[in-house]
This record gives sequence, C-alpha cells and structure tokens, in this order.
Amino acid sequence: MHPSPFPPMIAIVGCDGSGKSTMTQVLHDWLAEFQPTVICHLGKQSGNIGRALARMPLFGARLERSIYRKAKAAQTERGPGLATAIGIYAFTVRRERRFRRMMKLRRAGNLIIADRFPQIEVPGPMDGVGLGNARPTGLIGWLARRERRKFDVMVAHRPDLVIRLNVSLPVAQARKPDHRPTSLARKIDDLSRLAFQGAPIVELDADEPLQKVEAKAKAVIAKLLESQYGRTVPVDSPSR
Repeated sequence: MHPSPFPPMIAIVGCDGSGKSTMTQVLHDWLAEFQPTVICHLGKQSGNIGRALARMPLFGARLERSIYRKAKAAQTERGPGLATAIGIYAFTVRRERRFRRMMKLRRAGNLIIADRFPQIEVPGPMDGVGLGNARPTGLIGWLARRERRKFDVMVAHRPDLVIRLNVSLPVAQARKPDHRPTSLARKIDDLSRLAFQGAPIVELDADEPLQKVEAKAKAVIAKLLESQYGRTVPVDSPSR
C-alpha cells in the first residue's frame, strides 16, 4: 500500500503535438468512472497566448514575433530585460497558483492528472524556470531568486507517476503546423533530459496511434493503483 493518505498524482508530459491534452482527457474520463479525478494544467501557456495574438488582425503577427524574440533572448547568456523578466515572473506566479489549487484538490480526495509538470533541471520552455539565465543583481536578480524558490516548492511534491509521451519532430510538425519547428525541436530535446526529481517515469511512443498509446497508459496506471493503492481498475472501460 502507498504511504500517502492522498490519491495519486499522475503527470502527463510531452512536446506540443504528442497528444498530451487528448491523453489527459481520455485518462480523466476513464478514471472518473471509479473515483473523483481532476485534470490540472500546470504549463505557463505563454505560447498559446502568443499564437492567439498572431491571429489578431493588423498587429497580431508583429506582437507574436516580438514575444517570441523576447522569450528567446531571455534564454541567452545576456538574459532578459526588466520588462520581460517581470512578464516571465508573472507567468510563474500564475503557475504557482494553479499548483496550489491542484494540491488542495488532491487533499480533498481527488486523483490528479497533471497536464505538464514544473521541473528545475533544464531552464526554458519545457516547464523549467524562465529566469535561469537572468543576471543575479538588481530587481531582475531578485525576481529570478523568487522564481526559483517557487519552483523549488512545487517540485518538492513529486508525482507518483510520470507518463512521458515521446514524439518525433516530423510527427510533431505535422500535428502542430502553426508551431515553430525550432521550438518543437528544442522541447523534444529538453523533455528527453528530464528526471522529475527521481519520480517513476514510463516512456511511451507518441508517434503510434492514439488508441495504442492510450491502452499502454491505462495499463501502467492500473498497475500503479493496484500495487501501491490496493485499487483494481479495469483497463478496458470505454472512455466517455
């Protein structure tokens, strides 16, 4: 039996185009048949905001390019400027609030399916710190230290299981044609290097058809629930 008095926390991680959001919904609908289950999105979602801006008439594309350039510059040795650093920190505060809400839901008895999960191993867009390359002095340095402390608190809560959806770059590009190939390539590389504080990780090939990946994910979760929580869950239960 699992020593934790709370239901499991399962993180689904993957690059854009890996089917991550679809997978989290499928797993939620399956598990919700047997116990209270909640999906919690833990990404900063700045990419979604940028792509939404790009679709705006007149100045949308220019705004999206400006956001992309500033986000890319923040990861260089030079680091971000003050305005960019404040924006990055604001996204971290937003992420932390969602994380706290998730932990509250877990304590209330809900099984958690986390869509993405924060990590401190690789700075940057794959749910890492955004101010890892910031200069250590002044207001920017203060923001960077506060951001790191917030991440340290979040990653102290290790998932019971991480399901990593590994997708190839050609497949990711085909599924997400509105995403920059260089951004997808970096996320794929970053994701492969994450250990999530030593949490159990199951690797799944996201290039395979969804039903096949779904069946493997269900089998892994069912094994976790039975071995560590004493719960038997049928894996052939149809999703709603």
